[in-house]
Amino acid sequence: MTPHRAEVVSATEIQFADTFNLTVPFIDRHLADGNENKVVARWNDSTLTFMELADQVNRMASGLRRLGIKRDDRILILCRDDVSFLVTFFGALRIGAIAIPANYFQRTADYAYILQDSGARIVVATEEVLPELDPALSKAGDAVIALICAEGEKDKWESLETFLAAGDSESDPEATSPNSVAFWLYSSGSTGSPKAAVHQHKDPVWISHLFGGNTLKLTKKDLLFSPPKMFFAYGLGNSVCFPFWFGCEMVLMRERPTAENTLALMNTFRPTIYFGVPTLYAMQLAALESGKSCDFSRLRWCHSGGEALPPPLLEKWHRLTDCNIHDAIGSSEALHFYTANTPGKIKPGSAGRMIPGYDGRVIDENGSDVPDGEVGELMIRGKSVATTYWNKPEKTAESMVDGWFRTGDSVWRDDDGYIFFSGRANDMLKVGGIWVSPFEVESALMAHPAVLEAGVVGWPDNEGLIKPKAFVVLKEGKTPDVAMSRALTSFVRARLAPYKYPRWIEFLDELPKTASGKIQRFRLKNRSSVNYVNKGE
Repeated sequence: MTPHRAEVVSATEIQFADTFNLTVPFIDRHLADGNENKVVARWNDSTLTFMELADQVNRMASGLRRLGIKRDDRILILCRDDVSFLVTFFGALRIGAIAIPANYFQRTADYAYILQDSGARIVVATEEVLPELDPALSKAGDAVIALICAEGEKDKWESLETFLAAGDSESDPEATSPNSVAFWLYSSGSTGSPKAAVHQHKDPVWISHLFGGNTLKLTKKDLLFSPPKMFFAYGLGNSVCFPFWFGCEMVLMRERPTAENTLALMNTFRPTIYFGVPTLYAMQLAALESGKSCDFSRLRWCHSGGEALPPPLLEKWHRLTDCNIHDAIGSSEALHFYTANTPGKIKPGSAGRMIPGYDGRVIDENGSDVPDGEVGELMIRGKSVATTYWNKPEKTAESMVDGWFRTGDSVWRDDDGYIFFSGRANDMLKVGGIWVSPFEVESALMAHPAVLEAGVVGWPDNEGLIKPKAFVVLKEGKTPDVAMSRALTSFVRARLAPYKYPRWIEFLDELPKTASGKIQRFRLKNRSSVNYVNKGE
């Protein structure tokens, strides 16, 4: 087979050449096919073509080689969702180095941990992170040999523009293999310290084919919009893997997403595919209900990930946009989704069924399969799943067993094979000897017209017994008082089994979340304040 070629054989089979570097099918292939002037990215009044990107990626690659960066050296990327991210990510892969996209909303201690854990040699960062990043660099030792700023020259930081200008417009791809390491993804920290899932050059092709092709049915004519950021798996798949495999276009969004700026971009570009998270959908719905307008006429598919989608959001979104949201489950370890609802096959409250190409099991604490309808831990396997965590042998042995990955998600499966998310395994709470899913209580609360978001955790009562406590964010104009607390308690009691209603409700301005939109319930559990409005009944 021709070097760097990936040939789709069937719906669940791809053959890779022995020599395979992802940048060739993702970039060079489009130039060879005569699509060098095709636009792949749009933002504001600007565009990026495959030829323009190829030139900059080659300049990045040659510049890294000039610095002495070699195969498997690490490049830390703290860039916004713009051309700087794409150029650095693909430039690293081009020479066989390892790209490490990381969350640029973190603090000094977080950056110090990643720098020390990864041993990164080069750091490419957006200007906004420098106040938190510079102190971390002083603790990182002498591993880092070059600092590159995406927006311009700063003290100790060379500008990316200058760095690229000094590079060569042609740089041959390293002769990596499908199984060569391409990039790491640090977990989002929904349960504590992050760990790096190690991904290979083949993995983006697998998710592009299994989900982007088989499920989304993407073509060159599609325009994708993904406010979720490229530094975590969901955004990386949406805004990097899919456009460059299929040759379709995407909308780049540097800013942190809000209801206003995402709806404005949807009005301007009118995407055909939209990827969101429940928090963003909730904010957009509140804006639409308050009178904001948006042109959804070209939208053929909406997807949700990062956190389970409450059924009330699905119903409201369909009513206001005439488009369904297709919920799914994925992870950094799998690189994208392994379950999904699909058109005409949506079960509200479920994450859909296993995507062909991935296998799933629901197991008990002993590793045995549980019957349908019973809650257990979801295990999955598939060709895009990481086989190891960097520098975490014990965690690898615990989570990655005989080709299966233990997701840590508590789920149950119905007779039709639909997966229903119950929460992270360590988020489940037992009330009166019966397991309660925080997501079920959260969904009931969010069905109330005054509630924007809700997070539920276990909380000890005066006798030390665990009961549900809800942290609630109200919609604008709603009053967080005792009357509202009692109304919400009554609302949930009328909809769920008696033992499931929240005994306490505390109102917050916002819920603590990861950058991928997951509620950090461990932070809610660890809150020292108990300024709740209502102590229950």
